[in-house]
Amino acid sequence: MKKKTIQRLFCLLLALILLPFGRGFASEEDRTIPVVEPIAAELPLPCAGAVLMEQETGQILYEKGADERRPIASVSKIMTLLITVEAIERGILHLEDKVPVSENAASMGGSQVYLEPGEDITLRDVLKAVFVSSANDGAVALAELVSGSVEGFVVAMNERAAALGMHDTVFFNPTGLDDGDTNLSTARDVATMSRALLSHSMVYEYTTIWIDSIRNGAFGLSNTNKLIRFYPGATGLKTGSTGKAKYCVSASAERNGLKLIAVVLAGESSQDRFNAAKTLLDHGFASYAFFRPEQTDLPRIPVWGGAAADVGVAADRSGILLNKADAVGVRAETELSPELTAPVAQGETVGVIRYKNGDTVLCEIPVTAEEAVPALGFAGVFSRLLRLFFTGRA
Repeated sequence: MKKKTIQRLFCLLLALILLPFGRGFASEEDRTIPVVEPIAAELPLPCAGAVLMEQETGQILYEKGADERRPIASVSKIMTLLITVEAIERGILHLEDKVPVSENAASMGGSQVYLEPGEDITLRDVLKAVFVSSANDGAVALAELVSGSVEGFVVAMNERAAALGMHDTVFFNPTGLDDGDTNLSTARDVATMSRALLSHSMVYEYTTIWIDSIRNGAFGLSNTNKLIRFYPGATGLKTGSTGKAKYCVSASAERNGLKLIAVVLAGESSQDRFNAAKTLLDHGFASYAFFRPEQTDLPRIPVWGGAAADVGVAADRSGILLNKADAVGVRAETELSPELTAPVAQGETVGVIRYKNGDTVLCEIPVTAEEAVPALGFAGVFSRLLRLFFTGRA
C-alpha cells in the first residue's frame, strides 16, 4: 500500500478515536468586544437635547438630555424618507415613477415646492424637494404614494420606529408640522433613525446637495442645512423648526473614514442649532478615529472526522472605533485554530482578530464558522476507511 494512503488511513482512524472530543478555539461567550469609552467633556451646547453618535457602530459619544421627549418638527421627515428609500431599494418604487399629487398634499403649508394637484412630477424630483428643501407637500405626496394614505403611512412610520428600537418616539404625520398632534422623539431616537437612513448609499446623492432645481430647472432649491456648504465633510441630513420644537437638526459628516451624526433638539435660534452641531462634530473628529484593517481572505480550517474536509470562516472586519490617541500604529492580528474536530456548529468561534497598539490589545473580534460541519459518526468514518483502502481516495 502506498505511503500516502497509509497516512490517510491513520488520520481517519485517529479521527474515529477523537470524535467524542470536539475541539474549538473558544466559546463566543468567553470573548468580549470592548467599545471605546466616551471622552468626558462638558461641551457648550445652546440646546436642550443633543447626541453625538458614531455612524458605523451606533455608539453614543456624547449626550445631553438624550432621552427627553420633545417635538422634532421636520426632522420627522427622516422617517418619511427612510420608508420611501427602503421601498425604492426593494424595487416597489422607481425614481422615474410619476408621483400623484392630491389636493391634500398640495394644501400643505410651511416649507413647500408648491405642488399642484395632478401635476406631472417624478419621484426623483419629489425626493429632492424633501431632502433639500424640506417640502411638506412633497412629504405628504410620498406618504400617499407609498401607503395610499397619510393614515396608513403613519402606521408604517410607527412600526418602523419600533423595529429600530425607537421606544420614545411617536409619529402623527409625515411632515413634522405641529398644528395638530405633534410628532415626539428624543435626541437618541433621532440619531438612531438618522443612522438607518444614512446606511443607504443612494441618499447621499440628495443629502449633499447645496443648490439644485426640480421641474427641469424651473424651480430652484437650496438646502435648509447650511452645514452642507460651510462645514468640511458634511454629508447631511435634516433640519426642522416650529414654535413647539424650536430649532432642530440632525447633522452628519465624515472625515478620514470616521462618520459622525450630531443631533440637536430645541435650539433657541437657527444659528444655535448649527453651532451646537458643529461643536459636537468638532469634538468627535478631534477625539476619535475609525480604523479599517486591510481586507485579506481568511483561510479555510481543516476539520477532522467531518462530512466536509474543511470549513470557511468569517469575521466582522468593517473596522473599529478608537480613541484618536490609540489609532496611531494600530494593527490587526488574526489567530485561527489550526484544525477542528467535527461536529462544528455554524457560528462557532474558531479564532479571533486582535486589534493591537504595540503590545496592548485594544479589541478582539471573534472569527466564526460560516457553515455547520456534522460529524461522520462511526459508520461514516468506517465507510471512508473502506473506500480509502480499496480506491486510495477518501
